Amino acid sequence: SAKANIVSKRLTDKQTMFASTARFAGRRVATHTRRSLSTASRFAKKEGFSSNNSASAPLFAAAALTAAGATLWQSTNRTSNDAAAEDKFSTYWPRNILILFGPPGAGKGTHGPNIEEMLGIPQLSTGDMLRAAVAAQTEVGKKAQAVMKAGGLVSDEIVVGIIRDRIKQEDCKTGFILDGFPRTLAQAKALDTMLAEEGACVTKVVELQVPDSVLEERICGRWIHKKSGRSYHVKYAPPKSMKKTFRGSPVPETMLDDVTGEPLIQRPDDTAQALVKRLAGYHGETVPILEHYAPHGVVKTVNANQKMGGVWKEILGALKRS
Repeated sequence: SAKANIVSKRLTDKQTMFASTARFAGRRVATHTRRSLSTASRFAKKEGFSSNNSASAPLFAAAALTAAGATLWQSTNRTSNDAAAEDKFSTYWPRNILILFGPPGAGKGTHGPNIEEMLGIPQLSTGDMLRAAVAAQTEVGKKAQAVMKAGGLVSDEIVVGIIRDRIKQEDCKTGFILDGFPRTLAQAKALDTMLAEEGACVTKVVELQVPDSVLEERICGRWIHKKSGRSYHVKYAPPKSMKKTFRGSPVPETMLDDVTGEPLIQRPDDTAQALVKRLAGYHGETVPILEHYAPHGVVKTVNANQKMGGVWKEILGALKRS
């Protein structure tokens, strides 16, 4: 399946990454063995043993082999981790501040977590950050809570402040992915100003492109598990429990989450009528943002109207430092 191919590709990427460290570690065997033998020799002399003495020879050999093995294990373990980090750093970092764009149904919910796992950086949702800030009663969270209680809309200034607080956390040290922000050119400019004050900037803007004509089928067939966000599709990724009517449409009562068995839902705006308005809004808001970042050479487009393996391959190419 397409999902299995992606998993296989990611495993191959990791195996390739670590193969080079194995070869490097092999070249260091001789050096570490010589050092270990020297250490064992000094120890033996200190304790009164001699390698020429038949009685002490076994002990001397065992000490040398033990020291060599321990040193080699530590070296290999350390160099594997270091080389893996260095390889990723040279390919995708330094601090990768990524904005992921795509119309409804383009695959952000599928590929965003894959990017998150591959690079080891968090995907930040403005909604999640807002709720967390309110729950933690941070200074910015209190401001947002007051606005929402009054029935108002949270200002760009407050949202940017929440992002500023969130990206100072340890898991954002090497980068982060912004999901759902910025939505307007004004928000993009406010984000740029905040990042500049932190000595950073947006390093990649990736847009997943899918023709509007293809999106209706994707959107209208989508079902989600509300608690986890897991997404299903009646055609492309149906839940195991799904049953269909004689007309070929899914029986709602059989649409259950594969993991928990809980009922799946369809979003109220996952309809053909709502999609027209959503797409008009997306194109109207996104184009100015892409034009804003294009002169910096950070905008990359990905053809998301193909098999998942092909989309993932293009995403990897887009993420690499040019």
